[in-house]
Amino acid sequence: MHGFYNALSLDNLGRLDNSVAAVFGGSIGMWLDLVYGSGRSSVILALLAVIALDWVTGIAAAHKDRSYSTEYGIAGVFRTIFILAFPAFANVLDHALGTPGLLFYAVTFGLIYHTYISLTANAARAGWSKYIPQAVLKFVASEIKAKAERTAGRKGGA
Repeated sequence: MHGFYNALSLDNLGRLDNSVAAVFGGSIGMWLDLVYGSGRSSVILALLAVIALDWVTGIAAAHKDRSYSTEYGIAGVFRTIFILAFPAFANVLDHALGTPGLLFYAVTFGLIYHTYISLTANAARAGWSKYIPQAVLKFVASEIKAKAERTAGRKGGA
């Protein structure tokens, strides 16, 4: 219990690193509320998580089939910026049209779903299909095929 009370002491709360973390966290939270709307941070966190998993599985798949290129990676950065900006735009439209959350949630869940399909196909391409139920693999089979075809095209058909 002594450690718990020590963590709550004013000496610890007033330390520079704690103050910087508090300002950073408050700023991020305020920014998320401003850009995406109040109370939507968990949905945005889900979107960020699925994007991160898509990046991880995409990189693993590209390393496995030796198809990674700097140009494609740079394009991925811009794609990610777009994916994160699109719900913010939908939030602005919700305010303009008086549709409280309808467009935001439709766009954001659509992006989460689409990115989930992509990350699942990437995981299969990376050789991780033994961790994915067969029904899910069948469900994303067309995406796996499309990614394989795009990869072959980037590698010059090799």
